[in-house]
Amino acid sequence: MKRRKHLFPLLILIGAVLALAACGQAAIRDEAPASTSTPLSDSTEATGQAEADPTSAPSTSTPVPPLVQKITSDTPGEVGSLAPELTGIAGWINAEPFTLESLRGQVVLIDFWTYTCVNCLRTFPFLKEWHEKYADRGLNIVGVHTPEFEFEKTKVNVEDAVSRNGLEWRMAQDNDMKTWRAFNNRFWPAKYLIDATGVIRYRHFGEGAYDETERQIRALLEEIGVDLSDIVASRDPGPEIDPGVNRTDSSLSLTRELYAGIQRNISASVPYYGNNQFYYVPAMTAAFYDDPGDHSNHFLYLHGAWLNGMESIMHAQETENLDDYIALKIFATSVNVVIASEDAAPYDVVITLDGLPVEMEAWGADLRLNGEGMTVIRVDEPRMYGLLELPAYGGHELKLSSNSQDFNVFAFTFGAYVQGP
Repeated sequence: MKRRKHLFPLLILIGAVLALAACGQAAIRDEAPASTSTPLSDSTEATGQAEADPTSAPSTSTPVPPLVQKITSDTPGEVGSLAPELTGIAGWINAEPFTLESLRGQVVLIDFWTYTCVNCLRTFPFLKEWHEKYADRGLNIVGVHTPEFEFEKTKVNVEDAVSRNGLEWRMAQDNDMKTWRAFNNRFWPAKYLIDATGVIRYRHFGEGAYDETERQIRALLEEIGVDLSDIVASRDPGPEIDPGVNRTDSSLSLTRELYAGIQRNISASVPYYGNNQFYYVPAMTAAFYDDPGDHSNHFLYLHGAWLNGMESIMHAQETENLDDYIALKIFATSVNVVIASEDAAPYDVVITLDGLPVEMEAWGADLRLNGEGMTVIRVDEPRMYGLLELPAYGGHELKLSSNSQDFNVFAFTFGAYVQGP
């Protein structure tokens, strides 16, 4: 196969800033705003096209208006419309089958999520707090798990994620995206607040505005006569953005979410690989790649033998000396990777930062030392793994390598918060 030189022009690199949306900082599928909320009294519709950048200003809060006596919109999923029923549910977790109709008279918070989405994981502390405060006062949180990757459809994988994260509210598996489509939803995470009459009164896409969302929850509970005088509302809007984040230069800006599979690369307006060869290799075909060595922010670089799957890039051979790797230049405070295994046997992935083992102060949740002094993650289930939590925002060279042929990478996500994944 004829090899082509590294041809990405500067113009494409600059264009990468337009693609910074996705699960890494706000939501997957379309470009969700980092913080978009729509109260009923606000007639401005969220377009879903604002840049998903946590450095953008949070949404402003608007008081919930008096209880709606009639439907004000006939578009499903819009504020003022009757909430669609849960439909096409493949499985239930923490609950027996139920309907939203059965929860009339109470307040319902629908939370669309998927367990490999770091943005969804960042909302869990706030969801847990609301569940603890208001579950016995009439709030019903309903998690609608709508998967992005095929392995997220497996019930045991979702159950493990629910248990690992300590999520106690009802969960519905929306494997075929039927409830997602019924709500005309486009984002992970997305929250729809439904009043006692079944009307959507508020919605929020992406992270942030947690104080605003709690105020909306309290207002709807008070409308049905719930006394909340003994419960203090949180004033926490969400995590703090690192002050060093570059907001203007795309080459130094927060690294966008990077998808490894050919399906996402074909549909991307700006490709995710710096190896042009990737785009000339047929799907599900193994090829040998050479790292061009000159890395740019917002791209992945392959070296060695890899098979380009539809959802992931798969190591195509067993090695002994970590000869094959994925490299990338990153700008972030945190880095996560979604990895799975084609085999049940666990395997290690070696992580280096700027060519060296990662210093302990920068370890992500899943990083550890092996017996040879290397920093590694142990892949033992398909999920998101926390690689780095850096002490400050900055640029670094990151490399992942494994001798295992089961090494199977789906996506990288990045954060810009002072603390957290």
